[in-house]
Amino acid sequence: MSAAVDIVVGGFLVVVLVAISIVDVRRRIVPNRLVLPAAAIVLAARTLIHPSLVWIAGGAGAAALLLVAAIVRPGGMGMGDVKLALLLGVAVGRSVPLALVIALAAAMVPSIAILLRHGSRGRTMAIPFAPFLALGGLVALVVGGPLG
Repeated sequence: MSAAVDIVVGGFLVVVLVAISIVDVRRRIVPNRLVLPAAAIVLAARTLIHPSLVWIAGGAGAAALLLVAAIVRPGGMGMGDVKLALLLGVAVGRSVPLALVIALAAAMVPSIAILLRHGSRGRTMAIPFAPFLALGGLVALVVGGPLG
């Protein structure tokens, strides 16, 4: 039964991450009405099927890391990205560092292209980060498995 629930939770996460990514690309926002309920649902499901503090720790740790980045450079990282990191942490648990590393590495590709094309002006140009976080989260989900 737990394997079936893990598949359902994984499928739910994929749908939510795709929706959030589309909204972020189009509107440059990670909607609270999607990310916060999804985090609560995934946390509840993970905790019921695999009781552990790792889900809360993963969510809190990932969100805290991106919150520090948002505070250090206001305007660089949005609070929606912080909340999305919370969702990823409660979804993939111990694999959340992998998700964040993949997201940051993937985001470097367009960032470098922008810098090469626009020079120092490129440092102030924004790109939507949710699709990269989603990519990292999906890889961590597949590689890390349900227990992270």
